[in-house]
Amino acid sequence: QVQLVESGGGLVQPGGSLRLSCVASGSIFSINSMGWYRQAPGKERDLVATITGNGRTDYADSVKGRFTISKDNAKVYLQMNSLKPEDTAVYYCKGQLDHYGGGHYYDYWGQGTQVTVSS
Repeated sequence: QVQLVESGGGLVQPGGSLRLSCVASGSIFSINSMGWYRQAPGKERDLVATITGNGRTDYADSVKGRFTISKDNAKVYLQMNSLKPEDTAVYYCKGQLDHYGGGHYYDYWGQGTQVTVSS
């Protein structure tokens, strides 16, 4: 069984910063990539940032220059600076994990953490 647990969400004023964390635990043989997605009310879940096992990163255009994704083994972080009201959403962590060593990677999701940017 694999679990991803996010933390670090909350309420912040425009221009402020937050740091999200996600820890993957359980039976994990290897990690292909981990990433952050977000879903605002009434909208689809969109990619925010991803990071591969060798450290290659990818960002949504809307967060480039403001957000930074990083990892440490089975943990992934999202440093969010210069936050805007349009960043308000539930943020989800996703891991592409091989949990038994067969070379097949499956997507696992966390439960989400709310980020609200408001004055």
